[in-house]
Amino acid sequence: MKAVGLYRYLPIENEESLLDLSVEKPIPKGQDLLVKIKAISVNPVDTKVRQPKDHIEDHPKILGWDASGVVEAVGESCTLFKPGDEVFYAGDITRPGSYSEYQLVDERIVGKKPSNLSFSEAAAMPLTTITAWEGLSERLGISKERDQGKTILIIGGAGGVGSIAIQLAKWLGLTVIATASREETVDWCKQLGADYIINHRQEFVPQLQEIGFNGVHYIFCLNDTDGHWNSMAESILPQGKICSIVENSENLDLNLLKSKSVTFVWEFMYTRSMYQTEDMIKQHELLNLTSKLFDQGILRSTLTETISPINANNLRQVHAKVESGKMIGKVVLEGF
Repeated sequence: MKAVGLYRYLPIENEESLLDLSVEKPIPKGQDLLVKIKAISVNPVDTKVRQPKDHIEDHPKILGWDASGVVEAVGESCTLFKPGDEVFYAGDITRPGSYSEYQLVDERIVGKKPSNLSFSEAAAMPLTTITAWEGLSERLGISKERDQGKTILIIGGAGGVGSIAIQLAKWLGLTVIATASREETVDWCKQLGADYIINHRQEFVPQLQEIGFNGVHYIFCLNDTDGHWNSMAESILPQGKICSIVENSENLDLNLLKSKSVTFVWEFMYTRSMYQTEDMIKQHELLNLTSKLFDQGILRSTLTETISPINANNLRQVHAKVESGKMIGKVVLEGF
């Protein structure tokens, strides 16, 4: 089968950073589905895994952790899906990815594709939707019944996770303050439902005060944890909660949160599949729930660009775009 992968970890400008390959078609066993890929999306995790390092793979490394497609075959222990089912998922970072014609994926982290979304629109959503849902509902513990009207600051509102987090936060009943620094990203965040926009290149507190807030109950950090740490500590209300998805490179001063009894928590959407947690199936359940929200028109796909076909050259271009840090929404590739 056709695939795109690498043997060496190189700058994206190098033509060997991603290669067109032919690899063996896998066979599903146990709880694995064999999915025929229709469309894939590129996320920052793809570029981080591919970043230059002194290591050469003996076998091709297949990247890609967002896909939509059709179930071709199922393992003997599968009970959730059958051949012919249309699905979407973000996969498992410890296994071969979605840059291939066919992929094996554990059915417990797969959802039913929204029927009113195309395969391309659906492929844009799994990783960011899972990350946003887990960050808001599980890590920050936000409840639709309990937290109506509370405030959340979403840092990096126009990116992939931010674009769906704004929508989910509004559905949960929060007052959403998103950050954006360019006219086009400000407009995008407003289209998705953000109540207020502030600039993440400036101090948060004065901007919050200017729109009538002395602080926020929740912060969802989707960009530069190190750079925003002090501003987050100043902006969070007493007994508030901060969640970040961006690893730090410097030591974070947790003492800044002590007097306010603030909670800080990480969100990494691959935790469940990486550690085979007992509650892995929750990702299947939340994808199915959000699939219904897409079908009801409560959520919209954050797809902003579609490229065809899926090949090494096009994927190198999209990796470069993601690495630029100027993404709005999501870019999808469709069809081999």
